[in-house]
Amino acid sequence: MQRFHALRIFSEDGRVGGRVVEMALDELSPGDVVFRTAFSSVNYKDALAATGVGKIIRAFPRVGGIDATGVVESSTDARFRAGEEVICTSYDFGVAHDGGFAQYCRVPGDWVVPLPKGLTLREAAALGVAGYTAGLAVELLELNGMAPKNGKVLVNGATGGVATLAIDMLSKLGYHVVAVTGKAEEQGFLKELGAAEVLSRDKLDLGSRPLEKATWAAAFDSVGGEQLAWLTRTMQPEGLIASFGNAGGIEFKTTVLPFILRGVRLIGVNSGETPMPLRRKIWGRLASDLKPRRLAAIANDITLESLPAYFDKMLKGRIRGRAVVRL
Repeated sequence: MQRFHALRIFSEDGRVGGRVVEMALDELSPGDVVFRTAFSSVNYKDALAATGVGKIIRAFPRVGGIDATGVVESSTDARFRAGEEVICTSYDFGVAHDGGFAQYCRVPGDWVVPLPKGLTLREAAALGVAGYTAGLAVELLELNGMAPKNGKVLVNGATGGVATLAIDMLSKLGYHVVAVTGKAEEQGFLKELGAAEVLSRDKLDLGSRPLEKATWAAAFDSVGGEQLAWLTRTMQPEGLIASFGNAGGIEFKTTVLPFILRGVRLIGVNSGETPMPLRRKIWGRLASDLKPRRLAAIANDITLESLPAYFDKMLKGRIRGRAVVRL
């Protein structure tokens, strides 16, 4: 029986951690489609799951990795055939079902997206859940009226995976992007991605009034907490906020005034359970009008064996952009 390598997460003696092991295909979670993994990527959720910092995984052991790209080896689902290039992200992948940090994956056919024309397997992995989340946020805000002519768009937590991709996508679409970061040394990098302005998080005047100066037409927030509350108070009339992260905390305190006096809309972005027609639409956009121009600068390759050290760096806020795991 063919064996392969995987980063498997264990709960042992009250501690959660991942290590590279050898596995056989029949040890993986059941599924209709088996594909040989080409690439995966690292998301903040992966770091939380693999270290136990977040209670993401409830049944151990589990192969981590919430996204992967590869080539179909076999399929009992008529929609997919051997040799087809595919993407798998989200749902229970890498959480309640063995995920993408393995040289082979076995998944339900309902989770699989054919690789759209215009993307390579590595590019799709570099985008991964982060790129999909950024693309979905753009789509949802556009449906609610976001347009370049409306004014400045703020991207918070700007060096994170979703945020770096969002900056590139938005600038490509013609938006005036303002990046907010706590890493002063990354200003040049953010401007290279397309940010027109870079603000230091440490120098922000968050204010305390229910309504502050109306500044932003739209905002993309991966931070939550106090900074999300500040955003609600500083949006222009009919301003739009996409919320997709909680690096600064899961709670925030605000009033109803931004919503009833300025018509601010706070839109949650859930990339985990998107209906498949919309999922395919977003991947199609990621291969065309939303494809980042500077993906090579945003993503770097790492190995399966280096994942535990990378998780530690990610949780300590010492990374920028995206890491692609070359399987």
